Amino acid sequence: MRHNKKFNHLSRKKGHREALLSNLAISLIMHKRIFTTLAKAKALRVYAEPLITRSKKDDMNNRRLVFSYLQNKEAIKELFGVVAEKVADRPGGYTRILKTGHRLGDNAEMCMIELVDFNENMLADKAPKAKTRRSRRGGKKAEAAAPAAEAPATEAPAEAPAAEAPAAE
Repeated sequence: MRHNKKFNHLSRKKGHREALLSNLAISLIMHKRIFTTLAKAKALRVYAEPLITRSKKDDMNNRRLVFSYLQNKEAIKELFGVVAEKVADRPGGYTRILKTGHRLGDNAEMCMIELVDFNENMLADKAPKAKTRRSRRGGKKAEAAAPAAEAPATEAPAEAPAAEAPAAE
């Protein structure tokens, strides 16, 4: 029976696949964004997100478990320090995969995988906007139009004396 044998083997043996995913996870944690093939990125998401979830609770047991996967002290410090602070209130979905096209040599589908909370450009776009209340009456539009109508009337007399002054000279 093939129970729980659904993950992508990436055309590698077990040891090679674990080393590849470990190195990709370390690079993702250290650089916050990496470019790779779509198949590797999807496999990396399944590998890295449980590690990020473990980093939210900083105790010795979780540090040892994550270290058994990553084997890199600097990556562990970064994960349990900077990354864990940013994802503390997020219930999951720590990574985002964006397709970037096809590679020239072999036409492999390429993508960018990044940590969601570290993309400042997308965070600025998602900033909470002021909510407006909408009604069918349009009461605020009528009030805003009245002062606008008065403004041109006050500007016209101010221009007229300036025009008369050069004519008198």
